Amino acid sequence: MNKVKAAAKSRRGFALMTPERQREIARKGGKSVPSEQRSFAKNPELASTAGRKGGLAVSAAKRSFSVNRELAAQAGRKGGHASRGASTAGT
Repeated sequence: MNKVKAAAKSRRGFALMTPERQREIARKGGKSVPSEQRSFAKNPELASTAGRKGGLAVSAAKRSFSVNRELAAQAGRKGGHASRGASTAGT
């Protein structure tokens, strides 16, 4: 009986909306940003600047990848495995 209550509670907010309504809201979010700034893929310089700003916002002592190269290597391997798995999942 608790599972039934939990399932009923989990569908709130965005999850309760119809797929059409979700798409409508998502489209509004995409339109709020000027097209020249919408995608880092279209503007590598913008992506680089944003990454640099993000890196400077964190002190060097707290940048775990700069302190622990093995941790960075593990994260890179994990990301590589995830992207390979995602690209072959539909085939």
